[in-house]
Amino acid sequence: MTKYFLMLFVAFVALSCSKKVEVSGNFAGGSPLERIEFIEASGVATLPLINIGVDPKGNFKGSFDAPKDGMYIMTYAGKQAMVYLKGGQSINISGNAQNFPDQFTVTGDAKENNEFLKQVQKNIESYASKINVGELVSKEQPAFLKEVEKIKTDLEKHIETASKATSPDSDVVQWKKDELNASVLGLMSQYEMHRPQVSQNPNFKVSKEFAELENKLKKNEERLIKTQPIYRNYLLGKLSKEFQTFAEKNNNNGAEISTVLFSKFLDTKKEMSSLSKDYLLAFVMANSDINPSTSPENAAKLSKIIDEKISDKQIREDLKRIQFVIIGPKIGEPVSDAKLIKADGSEYKLSAAKAKPTLAMFYASWNPYISESNIPVLKEVVKFYGSKLDFVFVNMDDTKDQFAKTSAAMMQGIAGTNVYAENGMNSQIAKDLGIYGFKLPSYVAIDKDGKIASKFFFNLGDPELVTVLDKLTGLKAPVAPEATLQNELVSPPMPEATEVPAP
Repeated sequence: MTKYFLMLFVAFVALSCSKKVEVSGNFAGGSPLERIEFIEASGVATLPLINIGVDPKGNFKGSFDAPKDGMYIMTYAGKQAMVYLKGGQSINISGNAQNFPDQFTVTGDAKENNEFLKQVQKNIESYASKINVGELVSKEQPAFLKEVEKIKTDLEKHIETASKATSPDSDVVQWKKDELNASVLGLMSQYEMHRPQVSQNPNFKVSKEFAELENKLKKNEERLIKTQPIYRNYLLGKLSKEFQTFAEKNNNNGAEISTVLFSKFLDTKKEMSSLSKDYLLAFVMANSDINPSTSPENAAKLSKIIDEKISDKQIREDLKRIQFVIIGPKIGEPVSDAKLIKADGSEYKLSAAKAKPTLAMFYASWNPYISESNIPVLKEVVKFYGSKLDFVFVNMDDTKDQFAKTSAAMMQGIAGTNVYAENGMNSQIAKDLGIYGFKLPSYVAIDKDGKIASKFFFNLGDPELVTVLDKLTGLKAPVAPEATLQNELVSPPMPEATEVPAP
């Protein structure tokens, strides 16, 4: 009996500590060309945690590890909705594809929490629509503070009313109260920023009462900075003017990247906590300087700042991951040796040394317009470089059966090796090369020694890619690549930040 009880207790602890979220549902009228993704909303790296397919009937199913309990962005067909999730939950999301995100239903373990958020948000939006920010800014400080206190009290009542009606967990109620405090702080920041101009008093200063209310609202600053992106916006807004002055004085050659300048600026803020500095620096870095066009020199600067200036381990890891995903593997590094599968079941590896360099293409059946936009251009590229360059087409679909159908339909008659990344977007090759849905279709060159020879490209007509292929093959594109190889698709959008631009 004791042994049985111990086993039951261990099982309970394992379940309660689980980060796994099981999600399923149906979007009536949903298209298999659309995918569902979940993104943790309060982190510094906005990379999708999972990419789920939708079948012809609109059904979907998947699971992912939730980094923390809290708000998650759910994307579908280019649209976004917010849901509150906790590790260990099983949830169902349903609705009509045409009405998402305005109308959808959450059932299962997350039902009460999301019903609470839905109800309170509706009430708050109705209340907020009656607030005239311009009129508030025009008030003298005592009247403004009185109005702000009333707004906070009224909205707290809406939160309590919704809580009694829906029985949510206490932590989601606290999250909503923290969001309210952060929003009020943002309103106060707007007042402080615009009041000098409105009052025609350039020497305007906030009162002691104003500062006391700010301190009261940010009493639990560590929790706010961790869970509320809008609180980070508030801090950035407070620092904006001071940082601009600092940047003008310290950017002597006018060419220094924002992250370097902001890092030096934060060194002067002795009163600010290291955690706040980590989140703000991470945001500026992710939104200003981590992008596909980042030079190797600047990428090295970012890496150094991540290692030397970011104290929080998780933030540091998240920044390194998003830098790797967006900028790509370093040129000269060995390509992943993850196992790929040919149609006949035999194994294949991109890392295997070959007599010729290789251009690898990563794609899936759900890429929009790939047959019309990419394949015709690909055929011309293969025709021109085929004598000196191998081509490998890596399919990232969910199943091997779908790979067989897709490769047969899309790649028929194109010289090259067709392979499948087992488990698609959850495959080892996707993890090793930082491949996400927003990076498909994409291309990377590999030299004959099995090493990365280029960054990832999203456009076969990119002049830089043509230059790489010319160098690898010894051939020379006969005319301007823009005229003959230009792909109609532009580079895919990077993951969107959940916050406003840096100061």
